[in-house]
Amino acid sequence: MHKYIVLIVILISLLDISKGGKPVKEDNKFPNSNIYVKLKKETDKLQYEILKGSQSLQVVTFDNFITSNDLQLTPSGTLQVTDGTSSIEFELVRSTSSITHVRVIRNNVTVNTQPMDCVDLNMSNLHWYGGPEDTYQYWPIERLTFDDYAYLTKEDHHAALAERYWLNSKGIFFYIEAETPLFITQNTKGYENKLCFSAKNSLPYNTRVNGRRFVYHIGYAVNAKVAHMHAVRLLLGHPSSHPDERMAQYPIWSTWALYKQQINESIVREFASAITSNGFENSQIEIDDNWESCYGSLTFNKSRFPSMKTFAEELKEKGFRVSLWIHPFINKNCEPYYSEALSKGYLVLDHNKSPDTQWWNSKKGEAAFVDFTKNEVRNWFKQRLQRLQTEDGIDSFKFDAGETSWVPSDPVLAGDPALSPHQITQAFVRTVGTLGPMIEVRTGQGTQDMPMFVRMLDKDSEWGWNNGLLTLITTLLQMNMNGYPFVLPDMIGGNGYYKKIPNKELFIRWLQANVFMPSLQFSYVPWQYDNETIEISKKFTKLHADYTPQIIERFKLATRTGEPVNPPLWWVDPEDKVAQGIFDQFLLGDSIIAAPIVKEGETKRDIYLPKGTWRDGNNKELHTGPIWIMDYSAPLDTLPYFEKID
Repeated sequence: MHKYIVLIVILISLLDISKGGKPVKEDNKFPNSNIYVKLKKETDKLQYEILKGSQSLQVVTFDNFITSNDLQLTPSGTLQVTDGTSSIEFELVRSTSSITHVRVIRNNVTVNTQPMDCVDLNMSNLHWYGGPEDTYQYWPIERLTFDDYAYLTKEDHHAALAERYWLNSKGIFFYIEAETPLFITQNTKGYENKLCFSAKNSLPYNTRVNGRRFVYHIGYAVNAKVAHMHAVRLLLGHPSSHPDERMAQYPIWSTWALYKQQINESIVREFASAITSNGFENSQIEIDDNWESCYGSLTFNKSRFPSMKTFAEELKEKGFRVSLWIHPFINKNCEPYYSEALSKGYLVLDHNKSPDTQWWNSKKGEAAFVDFTKNEVRNWFKQRLQRLQTEDGIDSFKFDAGETSWVPSDPVLAGDPALSPHQITQAFVRTVGTLGPMIEVRTGQGTQDMPMFVRMLDKDSEWGWNNGLLTLITTLLQMNMNGYPFVLPDMIGGNGYYKKIPNKELFIRWLQANVFMPSLQFSYVPWQYDNETIEISKKFTKLHADYTPQIIERFKLATRTGEPVNPPLWWVDPEDKVAQGIFDQFLLGDSIIAAPIVKEGETKRDIYLPKGTWRDGNNKELHTGPIWIMDYSAPLDTLPYFEKID
């Protein structure tokens, strides 16, 4: 029978210990600080409480874990409690007037234990941010639901980004270290209104690792902005440089949503000609799925693209750069490439030495995943891509997949086995990220330092929380608050899956929502609707281009400090409780608020402006916040936005 360790974390504030309980022993204080850990009994449970002077920061209740209340100061300056088999150690990382940062280390996570820490999501006026990218990307995230969910990048829930980071509106963050085999439970039976972190030495993690630990950080700051920036500096990291500026200024034109796999040289030529003849700028044209001779060959299908080098030169003469869709798979029927890669040890194998896996362009067991955890394989894969650049005239690449769920179950990967399998995502992203500033990927974990666009996972041509237009904004916020500021929104109008093609209204509102995001990406096109759509689209692609200097300014700031490019509305005023709950508005930097229409059939909306003086981008009226503007008129050709002038 599994031994469950349940920690119920109760977030409270400004508790005066003089009103009850015994004074905290000096032995329970971190050296040279006023930070204490206090152990106490609550009914039949043992609790620890972290205090700053007389202020209670956190109370944690143990269940079925430990009966000792003997907290000891270790020679290294940490505080430790143990029952002789397992132990919990508290390390003070930092303590200043604005931030307290404690690291908690739980040792001896064996195969028959699952230590669990649960955070109350339902406290008054409390909101939560961060967490995984999700199909139903609620924001704030306290409405999400997970049931003993292995926390890795994977297809399930659209979790292409899975940073182990959560932040709340009171300025408290949790960050779980990569070595922890992390599972999360949220809002399921028995855990209603709770977010629970647990460690479990089971698949999909490497169960052969001994001495597993459950290690996490808790930060307590004066507000959420201070807490987040501390986490960025010490834990999350930030980009070392920024991606291509032309990709920010002018639209990317992809063949995917409009043509899916029905592409060839003639279709791409007609697509490019239509873009220029209708008067639109471009950053590049992107040739998507079904250009290869077979999946994994990384060579052009000659019947579809008989002379790619010549065709690429033709496109460049028309003012286009050429980007190419790339995936990390080799299908079994793609010979001789599959057999060569298998014989050289270039494919991910499971512990039974099988490479068999499946992706959306293969049947079950009919594909393999390139093993980017091996240095020789990384070089081999990059050389093949560089050949496409030199021999076929390709400028750059759009990389798909890369999440851990695409490799065989229980994989054998190079590197630290305690990091398996999520090192495959890191290795993939870091491999392709060296190929220039025009690169885009769709996944990441611990790769915030890479100077590339990170694309949202595919959105559906819908309006609401069901992976539709509304989640374009909430996913933007989720990615920024996990340290990925160079967000490439998915294609305008969505992908048209399930034969749901965006109508004119959805297409235009989607474009408007994109304007103050880092980049625009078209596949469905304005001229498939009518002349009004073309003119409105030109208006808003120009508006985006006009604000590119502000976007690039935020790009550069992100590389210096890690500040988000598109933060949530509360970034202007972290104490603003109304702003803390806003999900359908967002910022560009500190000074531009976008409030697009995201509901079908609406031509007006309520808009919240936080503190400051804001100038309406449409009628130039001034408003002093905090204030609600009710029933703001926004017909189909209008995007509500505001600029801060003081």
